[in-house]
Amino acid sequence: MNHYAVLAIYRFEMARVRRTLWQSLVTPVITTSLYFVVFGAAIGPRMSEVGGVPYGAFIVPGLIMLAIFTESLNNASFGIYLPKFTGTIYELLSAPVSAFEIVLAYVGAAATKSIVLGLVILATANAFVPVAIVHPAWMIAFLVLTAAAFCLFGFILGIWAKSFEQLSFVPMLIVTPLTFLGGAFYSIDMLPPAWRTFSLFNPVVYLISGFRWSFHGTSDVGVELSLAMTLAFFAACLAAVIWIFRTGYRLKN
Repeated sequence: MNHYAVLAIYRFEMARVRRTLWQSLVTPVITTSLYFVVFGAAIGPRMSEVGGVPYGAFIVPGLIMLAIFTESLNNASFGIYLPKFTGTIYELLSAPVSAFEIVLAYVGAAATKSIVLGLVILATANAFVPVAIVHPAWMIAFLVLTAAAFCLFGFILGIWAKSFEQLSFVPMLIVTPLTFLGGAFYSIDMLPPAWRTFSLFNPVVYLISGFRWSFHGTSDVGVELSLAMTLAFFAACLAAVIWIFRTGYRLKN
């Protein structure tokens, strides 16, 4: 293990947060605060409880997951795409650094940013609604696992993309709609039977449902199934990264 190389890449990526503090931390917090103002303060009092949970507190896990999905993809994809764009990726590939160490450094830095952001948003939520966490250990586990999985997905996206337009295509046109349709602001049990069955094909449902269970002890699907789907998504992304480095897909051309 080349600890010096891993730490150097990790520090470089974390230093980018300080250079782009407004974009990395302040903007997501302001956006989430606006969601709480609109959905929690304005609409929440007019909404009935969802599964025995006040609506303002019910949407907290969904808002945290929405931020985690978006920021994990952006942080990881830009982190590996910029070396490709500038050409410094070839220096990295020719250095005595293994593929595991490269992924560990880039994905670890991106996951750290996302986890910190999730905790900051959780603290921000407490300023608007009282938030109780029934299973704090499981909350941390789901948060870390989801952040790591989506950072791996973002790493794959950064390698696949050939332009900045392609980088924004997946988060804006695929991940965000799936999140809004995945029960971030409502329970899928509120949907008609046909739409509920259709929603179960949305993988984001299982990630949000498991995370919400750790807060309120209730979920749309079984927590065991949520954990299994989260682990499966993580394993699929990890397998894709291994294949990329074995074949050199869009890395060596």
